[in-house]
Amino acid sequence: MSTLAELNPEQREAALHRSGPLLVIAGAGTGKTMTLAARVAQRVLDGADPQRLLLMTFSRRAAAEMARRVGRLLHEALRLPATTPAPALPWCGTFHGIGARLLRELAPRIGLAPQFSVLDRADAQDLMAMARQRLDLGSTKSRFPLAPTCLAIHSRAVNSRLPLAELLKSVFPWCAPWQAELTALFEAYGADKQAQQLLDYDDLLLVWWHVMQQPALASAIAARFDDVLVDEYQDTNRLQAEILLALRPDGHGLTVVGDDAQAIYAFRAAEARNILDFPRAFDPPARVVMLQQNYRSTQPILQASNAVIALAAERYTKTLWSDRASSARPRLVSVDDEAAQARWVADEVLRQREEGLALKRQAVLFRTAQHSAALELELTRRRIPFVKFGGLRFLESAHVKDVVALLRWADNPRSRIAGLRVARLLPGLGPASVARLLDAMAGADDPAAALLAFKPPAQAALAWASLRDEWARLRSDAARWPDDLQRAVDWY
Repeated sequence: MSTLAELNPEQREAALHRSGPLLVIAGAGTGKTMTLAARVAQRVLDGADPQRLLLMTFSRRAAAEMARRVGRLLHEALRLPATTPAPALPWCGTFHGIGARLLRELAPRIGLAPQFSVLDRADAQDLMAMARQRLDLGSTKSRFPLAPTCLAIHSRAVNSRLPLAELLKSVFPWCAPWQAELTALFEAYGADKQAQQLLDYDDLLLVWWHVMQQPALASAIAARFDDVLVDEYQDTNRLQAEILLALRPDGHGLTVVGDDAQAIYAFRAAEARNILDFPRAFDPPARVVMLQQNYRSTQPILQASNAVIALAAERYTKTLWSDRASSARPRLVSVDDEAAQARWVADEVLRQREEGLALKRQAVLFRTAQHSAALELELTRRRIPFVKFGGLRFLESAHVKDVVALLRWADNPRSRIAGLRVARLLPGLGPASVARLLDAMAGADDPAAALLAFKPPAQAALAWASLRDEWARLRSDAARWPDDLQRAVDWY
């Protein structure tokens, strides 16, 4: 493959590795994605069936980028005409996406309804809140954790594989006195998901893990793939690592790529130990290839980075280097507070603009989107134009989910999650009244008739009448699309 000539010696070594377990330690900016794409493409050129390659990444965006790069490399290597598509990678996706696909196929054999729905985080939180209210856990004399915290505890327990008592003691100590109540809540939450044919994101991994504990099913799944490749392995949790080792207990055809120095998701139960312990999981140990040539940064930046990384108590020893020289050195600036930080950044932006660096060539990075608020205000005050990237995805915004919930509830009156979200919008309709409405609909042969017959509290009468009439119209034969969407927005 001509692309191999473009790789440095370590990248080429990783791309050409044969069948035993392989760990690629890829420092920041060392061409990790290109190396992994070259390895996948080389495997196809060596005769591997693209339909039998399993490639798992950390995000859907990364999966799409990987598939695109592999396709480009194969297109060039096979010298295909421009109009001929390169071989596709049907099993390229996230752990959760691959898990969902496998569970759909296996559903009849493992007791799942083939038409199960997958809850996003917000809907899972609503379902947890409903179970919490049904168990009357909000009426305790001392502070019982709210639904978001309960869901966080549940998710952490699933992904870390820790017993609840141990997890509460180490991560949620203030919730430890509620262990018995949380156990009952999680059982009720699980029962609700089963009754409503629902899985949350964590279930996609947990059920997959349970499947892999059945030798016959595990063998059948493993036999579907000749190679298994995993990106960003330092960000996997214990559940994902155990699934992976069940897929390839001997490491044959297994490649993982990552960097222990970039492990930043411990708060999501990711464990750097997965990548640190990977070579010793096999006998003989996995081959380790180090990518250390950085193509993104200048040498002064890498020298500072290497000095920081060297302080880690346990790590893969590597020294990032670059042939990009620079006289500019990174600076560490101390300021009094967040407002002073914003002023300093704005001053620097204007100073560099006066020195000839266009505003479009300058960027400010934040750990999370909300940290940009003070700087946004400062830039606006000084009339410095800027574009912000990041924040909530459109479909995860509360107002979008509210409107979609109204449409879903009108389409499916038995959707308790959608009904809960919509009913809670009404002023004067408290948790008890919402529960009374949803219980009446759940127990009725005709849930629509139960909704129309519902008597709200007096203080919610006007708001309820508006919702009732709009809900009925959306369900009527006169409903039309996309006018329904505009009507739902107008009501909202």
